[in-house]
Amino acid sequence: MDEQGEIETHHTRQHFSSLQRSNFDVKVKNPWYRPVVIFLAAVITVAIIIMVAISVVQNKPLKQKCKYGIVLDAGSSHTSVFIYEWPAEKENNTGKVRQKHTCNVKGKGISSYSDNPNGAGASLHECMEEAKQIIPTHRHHETPVYLGATAGMRLLEKENKEASEKVLDSVAYSLKGYPFSYQGARIIKGQEEGAFGWITVNYLNENLRTPTGTLGALDLGGASTQITFVPQQNIESHDNSINFRLYGNDYHLYTHSFLCYGKDQVLKLSMAKKLESTLKDKVTDHTELRDPCFHPGFNFTRNVQSFFNTPCTEDVKMANRSFFHVGLGNWSPCQQSIRKVFNTSYCPYSRCSFNGVFQPSVDGDFGAFSAFFFVMNFLNLTNNNLTVTKQKLATYCSTPWKKIKENHPHIKEKYLSEYCFSATYILTLLEDGYKFTSDNWKDIQFIKKIGDSDAGWTLGYMLNLTNMIPAEAPDTPLMPHGGYVTFMLLFSLLILLLLLLVYMYFRRSTRTAQKDISVI
Repeated sequence: MDEQGEIETHHTRQHFSSLQRSNFDVKVKNPWYRPVVIFLAAVITVAIIIMVAISVVQNKPLKQKCKYGIVLDAGSSHTSVFIYEWPAEKENNTGKVRQKHTCNVKGKGISSYSDNPNGAGASLHECMEEAKQIIPTHRHHETPVYLGATAGMRLLEKENKEASEKVLDSVAYSLKGYPFSYQGARIIKGQEEGAFGWITVNYLNENLRTPTGTLGALDLGGASTQITFVPQQNIESHDNSINFRLYGNDYHLYTHSFLCYGKDQVLKLSMAKKLESTLKDKVTDHTELRDPCFHPGFNFTRNVQSFFNTPCTEDVKMANRSFFHVGLGNWSPCQQSIRKVFNTSYCPYSRCSFNGVFQPSVDGDFGAFSAFFFVMNFLNLTNNNLTVTKQKLATYCSTPWKKIKENHPHIKEKYLSEYCFSATYILTLLEDGYKFTSDNWKDIQFIKKIGDSDAGWTLGYMLNLTNMIPAEAPDTPLMPHGGYVTFMLLFSLLILLLLLLVYMYFRRSTRTAQKDISVI
């Protein structure tokens, strides 16, 4: 019995030992895939990290390289030099052009150098030297320079074509002497001035990329004024129509430029009419001209010829003499006298602004810049309704001249004395000329700058000549940089999560198998 028991015990131990070896073999053989899974997970994780890192670095904004352009605005009263800057890698596409620097040339406009043409070119020296310092030297040779002369030179060309050509030759010779890429100096047409101003304000407001609406442009200079907008009706006069295709959108613009209706020339025109009615039948000197558009107490001796030295008053003939210019400061008669410069008695179209010029009704928002802004901003009249604006202006015009000078001791008396006239002219032009009313007066925004750039024609001029605004909309990526990086991160996390779930699943399967074997 003992011997038999020992034999059974021996067999039992052998069987248990066999089971242990079998179980050990299972434990050794079953998890063969665990190091493989760990290795693959590690490789995939490292690959994902590298992929994301490359994506972030590849799309990281690099140090911006810029290109430059120079535009000279040769206006009737002065010349300004504008330097523009834009990202070099986004030229002709999505790079936003911004104004980097402005330099106002000392002295009057180049049209004032008709008797000394060489002085026109020499006057640009200081500002062009500034441009050399501001623009990096390695960019000089590729920086385009444009000069556009506006209404002052248009008047000189009309009066003395030879003199205007000599002035342009002088500025061209001067600009060619600088290390930039000279692209020409020319007199631009009034309609071009208006259209380029419209491009500027809508480009800066980012209205051109999406056809959601545009801003009309109201520009007032010293010798002309321009109105440009997208009308809601057909344009009956082809001379006032201009078409653009920008960023894949078609724009049919109404535009007109009124030569002689800038604030300086219209003052001469208005004064000529007053002098004609007051002094025409008087032959003695020192006759008084009692003027409601100048402050009470204003009293200066002036010469008739100073108001007739322009083609704008060539229709009025008067002998040269001196007269006393006496201010009355009465706004309502002032506006009545200014209305005489607008001829509204004749219109060959369904509707007109003045002087027989077709104009559709003014609809939508408008930006009024240049002298529109400077005059109205000086008088703090940019944010009022039409009724309040008239009331405040009437109060200002009636303020004694002595008080006006005390309030503004640092402004030249010539300019200070003309604000009452200029502001009254602006109201009359907008209301009687362009047909704005008290209902849509709020649609006019008086603006100087949009962002860092001046509102005006110069930026639109450069954008047009350099083809910086494409006719068709540029291709856009599937998603922006930020969206792309976010997508890659989320996608990578999702893969990691899936790998973790797979690992947990196989680990759980292994444990289940081990338990089953243990039971056996």
